[in-house]
Amino acid sequence: MHPSPLAHPNPPLPSTAPTVLDIEASGLGRSSYPIEVGYVLPDGHAYCTLVQPEVDWTHWDESAAALHRITRDLLQARGLPAKDVARRLNEQLAGQTVYSDGWANDYTWLSALFEAAEMTPRFKLENLRSLLTEQEADQWHDVKAQIASERGTQRHRASSDARLLQLTLQRLRGPH
Repeated sequence: MHPSPLAHPNPPLPSTAPTVLDIEASGLGRSSYPIEVGYVLPDGHAYCTLVQPEVDWTHWDESAAALHRITRDLLQARGLPAKDVARRLNEQLAGQTVYSDGWANDYTWLSALFEAAEMTPRFKLENLRSLLTEQEADQWHDVKAQIASERGTQRHRASSDARLLQLTLQRLRGPH
């Protein structure tokens, strides 16, 4: 990942920040599958990797591709096999509760990844919404949009999206 010029650099986060995971996928729906997995740890360290599609992962939604701008050719050339991605996730996230803003979809795609790898996740995936008070939930979209604007143009990719979610939660919980 190349650092991009930001209006505000990403400072290390306090240890109270949760680990946030995001998944980009081939589309939505039952035949979709993960094509990129990214996460940001409490200390601000980010990881992101493309996932090489399994032979039976054939669904491809052009509207999703227009959003994430990842091609199937790129996945074939640069993606890691599901087993390698699952192994890395288990090594880095073992024992943690990891949060996602698209829990229902991300849970399904993570399950597809681990099933293809013939492995079991050693971490728990939870809905980011469970961390929010009603007041924080009401402010979520406005604060997220404000941070996105401050950060400038970012790629719609898994680790970048995970960092935006983590920074949004941090700002909601920080001094106002």
